[in-house]
Amino acid sequence: MKKLKNHVEELFKDIPESEQKNAIKQEVLENLEEKVWDLKANGKEEEDAINKAIVEFGDIEDLKKELGVKQPIKKNMTKLNLGYSIWGSALIIALFLFINLYYSPDVIWFVYPTFAVLWWPLTMYFKWQRSK
Repeated sequence: MKKLKNHVEELFKDIPESEQKNAIKQEVLENLEEKVWDLKANGKEEEDAINKAIVEFGDIEDLKKELGVKQPIKKNMTKLNLGYSIWGSALIIALFLFINLYYSPDVIWFVYPTFAVLWWPLTMYFKWQRSK
């Protein structure tokens, strides 16, 4: 049953220590052990019974809410990504322009890779528009 205890410890690792947490951990562990005993009584091997009990238990998101654990808030980084892509594209296009004018000033070719580079900020712009 060490595997069950390790599993319960893993489930509750990001919840701050409290008496309520310890009580719920103990209750969850007892329920899982009881489930394993029932499965073993029905003819399952111990390893299979433990695995089945863990799978059927699922996750503890409801318990985390009850214990007051706040879920991390995801920041919307699309505006920052758009700005980064604009500046990055401008620098890449400036590099192409410099190489073009320095090594072959009589042939203007930098506009061709410019079209390919501009897809990056264009894609980030549409992603930013969708996230609004």
